[in-house]
Amino acid sequence: MATSAKITSSKKPILTAKSLEFLKNYLNTASPVGFETKGQKIWLDYLKPFVDTYFADPYGTAVGVINPDHPFKVVIEAHADEISWFVNYVNPEGLLYLKRNGGVDHQIAPGQRVIIHGKKGPVKAVFGWPAIHTRLGNPDAKEPQPKLDNLFLDCGARNKKEVDQLGIHVGSVVTYREGFDELAYDYFIARAFDNRIGGVMIAEVARLIKENKKKLPYGLYVVNAVQEEIGLRGAEMIARRIKPNIAIITDVTHDSATPMVNKIIEGEITCGKGPSLAFGPAVHNKLLSLVREIAEKKKIPVQLRTVSRSTGTDTDSFAYANDGCPSVLISIPLRYMHTTVEMLHKNDIEETIRLMYETLLELTPKTNLTYL
Repeated sequence: MATSAKITSSKKPILTAKSLEFLKNYLNTASPVGFETKGQKIWLDYLKPFVDTYFADPYGTAVGVINPDHPFKVVIEAHADEISWFVNYVNPEGLLYLKRNGGVDHQIAPGQRVIIHGKKGPVKAVFGWPAIHTRLGNPDAKEPQPKLDNLFLDCGARNKKEVDQLGIHVGSVVTYREGFDELAYDYFIARAFDNRIGGVMIAEVARLIKENKKKLPYGLYVVNAVQEEIGLRGAEMIARRIKPNIAIITDVTHDSATPMVNKIIEGEITCGKGPSLAFGPAVHNKLLSLVREIAEKKKIPVQLRTVSRSTGTDTDSFAYANDGCPSVLISIPLRYMHTTVEMLHKNDIEETIRLMYETLLELTPKTNLTYL
């Protein structure tokens, strides 16, 4: 691994060598919407030593539980799925056309390398795109823009029969190949930090509770939900099943310090300056105030933003489930969301873990979260 410049912190590091090994392995394992099983197995294997029991629901949401017999239930939650594509049509020349599986960005696709997950195993392919020479051959022609109807995959097959022989079929899911890497100054890049970094962070919270021998006065449910990217579906199912009393959700949010991001719309959030706390109708005001107080007391830097009608995260599913569940959203700043080079800062990972951990240590069944 290349040597990179570091930003040092006076606080004791949270991420261990084993934590980072888990992070890399988990990120480099495809976990597309509706097909999260491989990633979930890696996550659950890492989590098991830190919980008392675990279970999975019919669609693959994985849950580790500490104090499973306690009637008061607190959830910490992330989502496990990543955006991807479906093979939708194979033309006579063996080129594959696609449909979205989640909010995948068609504009970044040309020239990208992908993996097609077929019935015979993974197949390498590329998004083809005409060479610049051919696009500019006619000076009067308008430059083509990538769209769903002109993007295609080339896997080396030259007819439908060769595609079928590779085990590729309509419905095969497609993910980008790019995996984890490190940049200077403690920045990490990968596809699918949205939101596998959340899964890493909640697992690390469970590890800290176990290693520090903390006894919680409630049942803690560590939830890695499926199918967030197509409408918060996994969280919707598991919230009804667990019926938690309190929920702490973690996801990514936009770093607005880069070009072409409007701070007037997105607010002012920057990687390296700590987790982001959101204000919005689904976010419980008293729970949010408690988290802010803990951050101030423990000297954990936080950034503030607003989310209007919906958080766009699994917070919404937990907040409005059952009879209502006081919920809070703790986000980690991310650059270049839904690309193959999603970028975040190591210090933000550790501060987000620390904030969730310290919040859990403050909560009890008697924590007053009533409005009236």
